[in-house]
Amino acid sequence: MDAAETINGRTRTAPQTASIESRASWAVALTALGIYTVSFGAPTITVVALKPIAAELGSARSVPALAFALAWFGAAAGGITMGWLADRIGIRWVVIGGALMIAVGLALSSLGGTAAALYIGHGVFIGILGNAGINAPLYVYVSRWFDRRRGSAMALISSGMYLAGAIWPTPFERLIAVFGWRDTMLIYAVFEIVVILPAAAIMFRPAPETAAEGPLPGSAETGWVLGLRPWVVQSFLCLAGFLCCIPMAMPQVHLVAFCSDLGILPSHGAAMLSLLLGCAFLSRQFWGLVTDRIGGLRTVLAGSVCQITAMIGFLLTQDEAGLFAVAAMFGLGFSGIIPAYVVAIRELFPAAEASWRIPTLLLFSGSGMAAGGWLAGAIYDYAGFYAAAFATGIAINAAHILVIGPLVWRQGRLRLPSLARA
Repeated sequence: MDAAETINGRTRTAPQTASIESRASWAVALTALGIYTVSFGAPTITVVALKPIAAELGSARSVPALAFALAWFGAAAGGITMGWLADRIGIRWVVIGGALMIAVGLALSSLGGTAAALYIGHGVFIGILGNAGINAPLYVYVSRWFDRRRGSAMALISSGMYLAGAIWPTPFERLIAVFGWRDTMLIYAVFEIVVILPAAAIMFRPAPETAAEGPLPGSAETGWVLGLRPWVVQSFLCLAGFLCCIPMAMPQVHLVAFCSDLGILPSHGAAMLSLLLGCAFLSRQFWGLVTDRIGGLRTVLAGSVCQITAMIGFLLTQDEAGLFAVAAMFGLGFSGIIPAYVVAIRELFPAAEASWRIPTLLLFSGSGMAAGGWLAGAIYDYAGFYAAAFATGIAINAAHILVIGPLVWRQGRLRLPSLARA
């Protein structure tokens, strides 16, 4: 039976094929979720210990904030190379190598005793050599196990970094209070090796879809995507990814310190961060279903509108109960944006290009996360309060809506089917 599709104003008949999805697909996705949850716990230690690290190193808060930013930027910057490497030696070995490098980075950050050691440990080892070998390669790998519910699968696995934020802040706060931030990093280094290495070795095998799968009609066949050249659409997506992630990072990195400045106990601030990221995890499953229904681009725009609304709430609320509510609203709103970008790329471009287009997008989104975490710290050091940082984030979020909006409009105008599959 054939299905008719209208793409870029042209009607085309496409044969329906058997789905590649199976129970094994979801087993792989759940394994990736667990690995993300553990691997992204490593830089979270620096978020929870931001004030103690700054105090012990005799530095401003922008120093540990920059270390966290470098971890994010490194994970994004190394993604293109690691995606290429995963296509050649296999996802299993790239993920195992990344886990080992994260442990090295935690040890160096803990034992170095200087800001430079913190930067190298986070930026090079946790970032470029560590999470870069896990983040982008797993997005590409898991997307090749799904064709019908790819949005739900991407939402599930990408929830790992927010599940990490929901699970780890409170235990880290207790461990730091008892052992200090240095020993907490060493303890976690051992833990993540014990968890990730056997999981990757046992579960990751070749995916049923390969990079040789045919291109999506309307992209490579016509030379146009959304009525534009493919490089133009990719550029707009990368710019949008950078802009949306700057405000996305600000509350995640600075919420505990922000609460402490307002006289809220650090343990309550850590609980608030856990609530924010726990809500992000839960709502991301909802956003995955939305993505399967309306497509990637529309989901990005909807999530951005929700994010800017919650950012305004951080400016208007300073009491503890109100901040708990705003943190929950922020987590519920922004969480579907990044996996929706991945789905959008798979909808718009050939499968053969996924191994470099997705990491390139994640490079820009990760750079935005890095810039947002650092920028909020730098603005705080200059102004002495966080309201100026959050106001800056709101302005940048508005710019993101102005960038992604025209792509959504063109998609509707050209009647590109929201559930087109690569």
